[in-house]
Amino acid sequence: MPTPYQSIISLEPGIRSGKPIIRGKRITVYDVLSYLAAGMTPQEILDDFPYLTAEDIRACLSYAADRERHLLVAHA
Repeated sequence: MPTPYQSIISLEPGIRSGKPIIRGKRITVYDVLSYLAAGMTPQEILDDFPYLTAEDIRACLSYAADRERHLLVAHA
C-alpha cells in the first residue's frame, strides 16, 4: 500500500515561504509538478535531485490530485 502523501509533504513557514515541501527539503511540490509538466520524466527528476525518491514524486501527484478534488467539491 502506498504511503499517504501526508507523511511526505509538509508546510513549514520557515522553508520556501510556507509552500508545500517534500520531506523538509527545500524543493516544493510545485517544483516537481513543474518539471513533470515541462516534460521531464520521473527518472530525470530523480537523476537531477538524488535526495528525492519515486515515492516523493508520487506523493506530489497525489497531493495535487487531492487539492484538485477539494477545489471541485468547494465549487459544486
